[in-house]
Amino acid sequence: RIWKIATFDPKSALISGLSLCLMLRTNHLSLAFLAAVITIASKFVLRWRGRHLFNPTCFGLVAMMLLSRHVWVSPGQWGHATILGFAIACLGSIVVTRAARADVTFAFLAAWAAVLFGRAAWLGQPWMTPTHMVTNGSILLYAFFMISDPRTTPGSRAGRIAFAVLVALGAGFVQFVLYRTNGPLWSLVACAPLVPLLDHWLPGARHHWTTDATPGNSRKGEAHAPASALVPARA
Repeated sequence: RIWKIATFDPKSALISGLSLCLMLRTNHLSLAFLAAVITIASKFVLRWRGRHLFNPTCFGLVAMMLLSRHVWVSPGQWGHATILGFAIACLGSIVVTRAARADVTFAFLAAWAAVLFGRAAWLGQPWMTPTHMVTNGSILLYAFFMISDPRTTPGSRAGRIAFAVLVALGAGFVQFVLYRTNGPLWSLVACAPLVPLLDHWLPGARHHWTTDATPGNSRKGEAHAPASALVPARA
């Protein structure tokens, strides 16, 4: 009502809520409520040229971790089971391909793997260490359902690949230089303000939502499905 939106669409808020349920950890109901408020409000308050700047759920998680020591995200909560990773990869591939954002997902995974394996080679660690980290269920959820948000990634393919590499490098800096957990989350929030610059330097078609005229068939502009289902993509 405040932003005078013509119709109410609960799907975006539902996606954000599911994403917070999957990632946010706290023992205080009031903090969970505040996280939901910050997550949704960020879509309307923190905007640049008609679209929100930050991935809403990622911003909500990082903001709450900064505001309270009683909120955390457990990177290993989804384990390393092969069947889980395979299921996430299969489902995620379908989602990001239909959302026209597979490039940013696979570019991030490749860059993140390069960071992990490069560090392991430098330190003389066994290959099992970086393999364990790159097949983590949480990082796969992040790559397929969060960084692939079509509304908060650059418009061009070159811009998206550059953005993914920057996020991966930033995540490595946070985890291995600053020694903080959840490097990809912190890095995604820190790199989000670079998207308008990447769009300026590497221009491409801007993502927008449209509706197909065929009854009962919704098509969404450049993306034919929201790049989120479980974890915050357009969450």
